[in-house]
Amino acid sequence: MKIEGSLESESGRPSSKRSRKRRRRAGSMPALVQRLFETCKEVFADGRAGSVPSPEDVDRLRFILDNMDASDVGLSQNMPYFWNTEPQGTPPITYLHVYECDLFSIGIFCLPPSGVIPLHNHPGMTVFSKLLFGSMHIKSYDWVDVPKYSSDVINPAHSVQSPGVSLAKVKTDAIFTAPCDTSILYPADGGNMHCFTARTSCAVLDVLGPPYSDPEGRHCTYYNDFPYASFPGAAVLVPGEGEGYAWLEEREKPDDFVVFGAKYRGPRIMER
Repeated sequence: MKIEGSLESESGRPSSKRSRKRRRRAGSMPALVQRLFETCKEVFADGRAGSVPSPEDVDRLRFILDNMDASDVGLSQNMPYFWNTEPQGTPPITYLHVYECDLFSIGIFCLPPSGVIPLHNHPGMTVFSKLLFGSMHIKSYDWVDVPKYSSDVINPAHSVQSPGVSLAKVKTDAIFTAPCDTSILYPADGGNMHCFTARTSCAVLDVLGPPYSDPEGRHCTYYNDFPYASFPGAAVLVPGEGEGYAWLEEREKPDDFVVFGAKYRGPRIMER
């Protein structure tokens, strides 16, 4: 995803008084974000796109994320990131860059009410998403293994010139409210294409392994989704009425999807 403005890591930033106080209260126990970082280094050590961590490693990361909330990354709902200052249209979203290397990335999306992260994919990635606070609707899909269809099958009411569409199966279509379990998607299942819509202000901590990389061909692709019945002649592919299926069409990044980068100011990650 393209982030507007500069993203700054916390490496080399002096610790804040609040961070020092929290560390003193915790004694010798490292901050949860530090434990998350150390575990990510081990879980994503392979670094290959399409490589899925073992079930044991997935559980290790899930356990840490399940026990995290906004206070563990220095966030609260009254911060300006979560204000909706747009009287009309979709409000901009803020991304806090926590850490990134060639193997994995850690970041936080801060969504005001009605904020939307449009339907997009995660090629060759395993992604952990933890809702830190708030309520959001998540809709996700996985591809169905059928040939791509060209523009002549798309309903003209939806598009006149389409580069092609593909059949996908709905994985998730539900509202999530914190505290809730960590969501996990994989390269080929788990809802690799997803869309987030904030019902209230909310924050989502994302761990991507490996991260997006244009030079390595891991581009973020956006999609329109259409009901299964939108395409003539599709009934032979899925029995019944096609409930739980949709057609996804590649599109350009939506013009109203704006993400601003901001500095992460939570507990500092120490690289060792």
